[in-house]
Amino acid sequence: MSNMTRRKFLQSIGVGTAAVALAPVFAGSVAFPKNQRGGQSPNVVLINVDDLGWTDLSCQGSTYFETPHIDQLASQGMRFTDGYAACAVCSPTRAAIMTGRYPARVGITDWIRARFQGGEIPEDKQNPTAYVGEADKKLLTPPNPLWMENEEITIAEMLEEAGYVSCHIGKWHLGADDWYPTEQGFNFNIGGCDYGQPPSYFDPYCNPRQGCIPTIEPRKEGEYLTDREADEAVRFIEAHQDEPFFLYMAHYAVHTPIQGKQELIDRYQEKPVTNQKNPEYGAMVHSVDQSTGQILQALNDLGLMVNTLVIFTSDNGGLEGPTDNAPLRSGKGYPYEGGIRVPVIIRWPGVVPAATVSYAPVISMDYFPTILEAAGIDPPVNRTIDGVSLLAHLRSGGETSLERKTLFWHFPHYRQGHRVPPYGIVRHGDWKLIKWYEKPTFELYNLHEDLGEQHNLAEQMPAKVQKLNALLTQMQQATNARLPRENPDYDPAAEQAWWQNQTT
Repeated sequence: MSNMTRRKFLQSIGVGTAAVALAPVFAGSVAFPKNQRGGQSPNVVLINVDDLGWTDLSCQGSTYFETPHIDQLASQGMRFTDGYAACAVCSPTRAAIMTGRYPARVGITDWIRARFQGGEIPEDKQNPTAYVGEADKKLLTPPNPLWMENEEITIAEMLEEAGYVSCHIGKWHLGADDWYPTEQGFNFNIGGCDYGQPPSYFDPYCNPRQGCIPTIEPRKEGEYLTDREADEAVRFIEAHQDEPFFLYMAHYAVHTPIQGKQELIDRYQEKPVTNQKNPEYGAMVHSVDQSTGQILQALNDLGLMVNTLVIFTSDNGGLEGPTDNAPLRSGKGYPYEGGIRVPVIIRWPGVVPAATVSYAPVISMDYFPTILEAAGIDPPVNRTIDGVSLLAHLRSGGETSLERKTLFWHFPHYRQGHRVPPYGIVRHGDWKLIKWYEKPTFELYNLHEDLGEQHNLAEQMPAKVQKLNALLTQMQQATNARLPRENPDYDPAAEQAWWQNQTT
């Protein structure tokens, strides 16, 4: 895969053609009240899968996973080849989705520690501000918050003012108790708490270390969590079919623990293996697809299909081990494409031309302004929104260009000890620069020619590195990004001892 270009890979999976044989059937529509711009207020369904990799769908090139319902969604709308998560780990991306703002601007740049992981809420209920560090690390790093501040304005809050009813289902991971979804504009919260992963995927959803999910009542022992989430989604849609609604289906799957339904595990054990070969993970992907199918069927059965904007995506790249992100390099947590590039599919019948493909780079922050424009709602005027509305691009079938040319990522933390030191990323056109803060050192790739990021051009093109680094610096300054600092207590012997300990 190392010599595969982006164009060759996209051609190999049949980009530009409908990849499924399931024909769309649209029932009639319910007439909703006019929005503030005189148009109809559409329903919005945002499906955010946890840790789903870029090639974990058959419409994205997988020949191992079976995802007919998600493939059908792609055949009825627009699929983005260059869709990105705002971070290579979950909480920052979830904050970006909710607010339309870069994680650096929100201040959430790493995954939030739940209480069972040591993320205790301070008595004064103030997020930590002091830099942190250890003697074996060269840099001090900014602390990560324990919650997203309620002062942030979410999609749900914006839609609430326009008469929408909103439901969050699944993983929240943006804070506990006082910072639950219901404190951020959602009328209903089913399953959302401070957990980044479920204690178990089987009812009663408990384990000795975590306890149980506090915001979902057990109802049938052994019931699979993704099935339960789908059932709750359908119940919400049915109950609110006569008013505009926003459903945020934020699956816990396919995050660890890797647990699937046995009948689906058996199915995948019989399949020929490829680079993707984990039957339990395959079963989890399959359950997410079944859930998506249930939601789409409910919309169709209730005559809501043409009035509903559906967005499907993931919060970061696939976790290496359970899946394989090839031809992309690496996976979750890393600055390479396997860590940040994700599936993005958007459908709105009658607005988005069916079976279209866009090569425009889009990112998590874009859903906020896109949803607001679709609903005829002006964005908040008292804060910067970093995302751009995709609506004109969607309406044109991808012909209308996005004004934005530059994206950036900010991860000022260590991950896996020293294996992933703090980094920043900027993508401008086809060029991508990774800046490692410890030295600093740079990696430069042309994604059009080198999708797998195998050929670092930084030494060959110092002027390009300088230009992109200047763009990265500008974006850091614009978002008030907190940067790592030199650690005055750094002890090289302590770092050496850490590395030695990894090999013994």
